[in-house]
Amino acid sequence: MKAVIQRVSQSSVTIDGEIVASIQKGLLILVGIEEADTKEDIEWLSSKIVNLRIFGDDNNVMNLSVKDVKGDAIIVSQFTLHASTKKGNRPSYIKAAKPEIAIPLYNQFIQQVEKDLAKKVQTGQFGADMKVSLLNDGPVTILIDTKNKE
Repeated sequence: MKAVIQRVSQSSVTIDGEIVASIQKGLLILVGIEEADTKEDIEWLSSKIVNLRIFGDDNNVMNLSVKDVKGDAIIVSQFTLHASTKKGNRPSYIKAAKPEIAIPLYNQFIQQVEKDLAKKVQTGQFGADMKVSLLNDGPVTILIDTKNKE
């Protein structure tokens, strides 16, 4: 699994002109799933994201997690995180899992983040044409790949 985590002051997801998810302080999590992903990847990634100390403390030092600040989260499926750009100018998405594999893993990831965060998270809609809006706070943007845990 690959994820782009963005610390946000606000974020929303709109589908067909309707806002389906909206948060203030928290994380926008874009997640890409590949066929090799497992429950272990889901658990590790969720724990890593929920416990990342990327929010400022009283001294404005990044020492607090989204749990610590009681922030919210939006999770959006994004197969383009698995784009291969090695050949030519048209990205290949061959590593991205097909919907029959990706959807159950995406749903399990949402459930795991909710469990680890101890609160409901908001989501986009798998496969939909979404408009994602965010006010990146910092900016703080972090990339995580469960296949490269170094």
